[in-house]
This record gives sequence, C-alpha cells and structure tokens, in this order.
Amino acid sequence: MLSTGPLKTLATLSASQLFIFNAQPLANLAYLSASTYAPAPLGLITNLQENQKKLTLALLEKAKDICAKHGVDAEIMTEVGDPKDKICEAVEKFNIQLLILGSHGRGAILSASDQCVHNAKCPVLVVRKPA
Repeated sequence: MLSTGPLKTLATLSASQLFIFNAQPLANLAYLSASTYAPAPLGLITNLQENQKKLTLALLEKAKDICAKHGVDAEIMTEVGDPKDKICEAVEKFNIQLLILGSHGRGAILSASDQCVHNAKCPVLVVRKPA
C-alpha cells in the first residue's frame, strides 16, 4: 500500500512559510597568526567576521528577492556554527515541515546534507547542481 505521508506533507506546504537559512561555519583564522608571526589583532578578526556576515546576508537577500519575483514570500536567517548541527537545530526551532538542502555532490559521508538526512526531524530533500 502506498504511504500518504509525503502527500499530506506536500499538501500543507503550499500554505507554509519559506525559510532561507544559512549556517556559517566558524572560520579557521589560524592563517592570520601565521602570516603575522603573532596573534592576529582582535580588530582584524572582528572585521573579517563582520565582512563574512555582510556577504552572507547580501546573498540571502538576493535569494529572497528571487523568491519575491516568483510570488513567494520568504524569511531569511543565518547562524554561525557547524552547519551539521545548526541546520537540524533550525528544523526543530522553526518547526520545519520539509527541509530542502543543496549538495556539492562529493558524496561525503560526514557532509551537512548526509547528517540532516539522518537526523532532521522532518522529511529531507537533497538537491544537487546539474552536471
């Protein structure tokens, strides 16, 4: 017998809110110390982190604008931390009904998409960029 669970999920999605979420991994700034032969100045680290956040928010705003052009209202958000954890936490925090993730297609067993497929508390759709 065919399960109707996925059909019920799809039926409720048409009235659902779209969240565009980005999890920024903690930046590895070790190269800064190596390049200066001393601890990196705090101002430099803060500046790099702020610039990364600005770029991320600009990208999310662009995605939101694309959605709006197609009549889809979207909310954007970003958090800093391990994407494997932050995405699954966001699923629970915002009661996500369907998680759609992009994949680099490298097949990494410990990838964020693999982690979410096994641990997210909702159905997960992984989408790869066409070759």
